[in-house]
Amino acid sequence: MYQIVAREDLTPQIHLLEIAAPEVARKAQAGQFVVIRMDEKGERIPLTIADWNREKGTVTVVFMEVGKTTRKLATAQAGESIANFAGPLGLPTHIDKFGTVVCVAGGFAIATIVPIARAMRAAGNRVISIMGFRTKDLVFWEDRLRSFSDEVIVTTDDGSYGREGVITVPLRELLEGTEKIDRVIAIGPTVMMKFSSLTTLPFGVDTIVSLNPIMVDGTGMCGVCRVSVGGVTQFTCVDGPDFDGHKVDWDELMTRQRTYLDEEKQSLELWQHSQGVR
Repeated sequence: MYQIVAREDLTPQIHLLEIAAPEVARKAQAGQFVVIRMDEKGERIPLTIADWNREKGTVTVVFMEVGKTTRKLATAQAGESIANFAGPLGLPTHIDKFGTVVCVAGGFAIATIVPIARAMRAAGNRVISIMGFRTKDLVFWEDRLRSFSDEVIVTTDDGSYGREGVITVPLRELLEGTEKIDRVIAIGPTVMMKFSSLTTLPFGVDTIVSLNPIMVDGTGMCGVCRVSVGGVTQFTCVDGPDFDGHKVDWDELMTRQRTYLDEEKQSLELWQHSQGVR
């Protein structure tokens, strides 16, 4: 069992859990993830590692309430425990001194981009970060990301905070500007990563994305997380989660992500009914 040592509600639907997992904390690196299971009857879900503390032996994860398991996980409190916490899994993000790196994050993927921006800054890069949200009420960790960035641009779809519009607009402006952009890292909803990659493609800028397909075991055995990259089948859990955004078959990925939508909806409805939630 893995104890939850701290909990924080970043927004009404986005939550942070700090979990005691010394062996995972000892090896965790930016860009990796864990697979958790709340109890013996729970499903396994992947969550990106948002932070870690090697001295305390803790790992921090941030998640958004979407389906049954994340809704159930949102009820967990400090002092309680979860059954399984496997990791760190996946290959860490490649960190090097590239020059100017643009970190693009949409929604709760801010928690994923922060340790990457931190590592890129520590490696000597100039880091420009773009944060995109639907509305002001969903903004979190802005100050944290600013502490690891030379420049931060915030956008909201409805214009309630920062710039109005989607993140690809300031991304294109940077690419068209006088400053040479050496690498773009885009993390967030699949459609956001797709269009970020399409935006950078004409400029020939290396673009790395962190994919989030359906996943089960997280060790390359089940094949559920397979994606097509450059016409080759890759397993996100062991070959990724980072891939060249210009080579990902985005349409195939989005089709596969919709495979179990009906079952996921039914599972959530049954759980809500059992909890007396409407």
